[in-house]
Amino acid sequence: MARATECRTADTALTESVCSFLFCETPAEWLAEALNNPTELLVDHANCEKKAAATAMKLMYRYTDNSTLLAKMSQLAREELLHFQQVVELMSGRGIKYTQLAPSRYASGLRQHISHSESLALVDTLLIGAYIEARSCERFALLAQVLDTELSKFYRNLLRSEARHFQDYLTLAYETGHAEVDARREFFGEMEKNLILAPDELFRFHSGVPQASTLG
Repeated sequence: MARATECRTADTALTESVCSFLFCETPAEWLAEALNNPTELLVDHANCEKKAAATAMKLMYRYTDNSTLLAKMSQLAREELLHFQQVVELMSGRGIKYTQLAPSRYASGLRQHISHSESLALVDTLLIGAYIEARSCERFALLAQVLDTELSKFYRNLLRSEARHFQDYLTLAYETGHAEVDARREFFGEMEKNLILAPDELFRFHSGVPQASTLG
């Protein structure tokens, strides 16, 4: 397997476990595209926070007999909704209207591989959650180095909770005791890497390499 071995961030201590978990770093082309599309970046970030809260709630409704999962997902949902509110407030202060955007291929590209087996489906869902949160954390750290003062401070403040969300999802996956956790972790690590490094028509918070940068 080919994991990312170092972080291109100033927050190495916080993101070290994240970078060792991910199979690749965010391409520089994505970061450049983020700087060129600040409105889409913030709007899609808000959408991502709302979807993350919804995912946590769905897990709470489906796995009511798992007290550890209920506690962790309850906290995660609250934090994600707070982050959503904070992003919307930042947007409002910049005259940016919150709207729905067409989703990127990222989450659906991972979730299409969720097993049809009930027990393994939970493992897969938790591991996908871990990869999504880890990628968010890595990109927050990158963005914090290049955005304006207000946004840099905001993204740095998000790092700790996002890193904890990643660890919570990963811990819950292993606590299932399923024999295939390691194998599925490797599988989804490769899938996530492919989505991040492949050309992508849309720019979104979790999109891949901007297609324009792959031309000529």
